[in-house]
Amino acid sequence: MTIEEHYNAIAPKLTNWLVATGSPYHEACDLVQNTFLKVWKMKEDLRDNDAAVSGLVFTIARNLRKNLARDNARLTFVPEIRDPDDSEPGEPSVPSDSLAVQPSGGMPSDMAYLRRRLTEAFSKLPPILREAYTLFQIGELSVREVAAQTGVSENLVKVRVHRAKEKLKELLADLRVTF
Repeated sequence: MTIEEHYNAIAPKLTNWLVATGSPYHEACDLVQNTFLKVWKMKEDLRDNDAAVSGLVFTIARNLRKNLARDNARLTFVPEIRDPDDSEPGEPSVPSDSLAVQPSGGMPSDMAYLRRRLTEAFSKLPPILREAYTLFQIGELSVREVAAQTGVSENLVKVRVHRAKEKLKELLADLRVTF
């Protein structure tokens, strides 16, 4: 396969995995771009094995994200929060891009609520369960690929994915629709 074919097959999965594991969408897109730039630079050394390329791509993306997080840890971002007494009537007292902003009805939108609940549930998963689950379910890697990337046995990957699913079901039980 060509790099373009690999990109078309892997980039959406990689983007979903990065977003699901905590990267903002715009950052995930940048990481995907930078990952495939690195892959393109090493195209002569690649074997034409889809699983090997997929594992390599996810490993590069994970390392780039770690580097970015380490670099960003040195920076301090302070959101602009206005005092409620200083704002105009009807004007929000938090930044407009914050998840805390509510529509005019006073209730959070369904998507914002679900996104917040899912983010909270994922953050409560132990890191090893979260990694296995997101690589398998969201990254759409096979059990063998997840095992190769994380350095554990295939059976342990299956156990971790199962435990993550059970924990997420428990944490999000109130969202389940029963008939």
